[in-house]
Amino acid sequence: MEKKLVPDYIEKLEVYQAGKPIEELARERGLLKITKLASNENPLGPSPFAIREMTNALWDVHRYPDMFAHDLKNSLCDLYHLKPQNIILGNGSEGIMGYIVRAFLQPNEEVVTSENTFIGFLILAKSVGAKLIQVPRRPDYKYDVVEMAKKITHNTKIVYIANPDNPTGTYLTKEEFDYLMKHVPDHTIVILDEAYFEFAQGQWDYPDSMNYRYDNVITLRTFSKAYGISGIRCGYGFGHEYLIGNLHKVKLPFEPGTIAQKGAYGALKDYPHLLRTLENNKENYEELFEYLTIHGFHPIPSVTNFITLKTGSEEASLFLYDHLLAHGVIIRPLRANLMPDHVRISIGTKEEMNHFYQAMDDVLPRYRKKFGASP
Repeated sequence: MEKKLVPDYIEKLEVYQAGKPIEELARERGLLKITKLASNENPLGPSPFAIREMTNALWDVHRYPDMFAHDLKNSLCDLYHLKPQNIILGNGSEGIMGYIVRAFLQPNEEVVTSENTFIGFLILAKSVGAKLIQVPRRPDYKYDVVEMAKKITHNTKIVYIANPDNPTGTYLTKEEFDYLMKHVPDHTIVILDEAYFEFAQGQWDYPDSMNYRYDNVITLRTFSKAYGISGIRCGYGFGHEYLIGNLHKVKLPFEPGTIAQKGAYGALKDYPHLLRTLENNKENYEELFEYLTIHGFHPIPSVTNFITLKTGSEEASLFLYDHLLAHGVIIRPLRANLMPDHVRISIGTKEEMNHFYQAMDDVLPRYRKKFGASP
């Protein structure tokens, strides 16, 4: 029997599906007004400081990037009181997930995580033939840390925790995180994916990983969400220098690129822009949650920049998605996350949210006629 060109675990993978781009919808429908609430981006855009740094850096793009990202790493060291040896950078936090999988995970090794969590990491783990052990969520959509702890054995190589989680917006509390870590052996790596950290840090019981110093924990954060520069792809990770040093061995040498490094460096300088982002999110989150509740939905309480709600069926989710598209509003159905009876709505600006509410007001009578009251 001839050897296959592609391993079975690669053939079975499905390609990651991003939210529909604004440009694609404009081409398809010819709409003049489009609001994208599908990808949890910062609706305020990038900081002017980031734009200035990126613009100035354009004159140097004929040179290779600074492989050590001196300016950006030093800024992160100052902010979090770390050494450069504790930091790794990548093309978004997903880029660093790729390094982790490449460096530490081998075929048939076990990864313990929750069901319906961030699909990007699940794809990466499957891409090396790892064995995924996904624990069902609690009825309140939170990780079931008690059941997760039971699944951790001497064969567990990685425990993946998205905190806060995407696509549910829920989070592990300090007590839950401490409980789980008591059951994680030293030889198991914990990935603590904190892509939405800036939105959750105000919760009194949120376990900011900078207050912990576990040698087997790698924290991931990003500039794609609260800092508003997802288009240039820049993420960062913290960990023990032994783990970070080994990640650098498999890291492509010039990631992230010059423009990404400079944009992230500038973004870190503009704390008022971050505050405006958080204020916009808080105000519009509260209005969106109230709107959905008043109209009979049961949104999942979130500490992020999005809200997920249950529709009751995949047909109902696609109905909302398709009919809102006709009004120029893009939301995210969650079939890829194995939550086909749910949709996710990102928080936009006041103007964008008003566009959403106007579209929903038009769509809801037909939605209710077809599907009845929300579950």
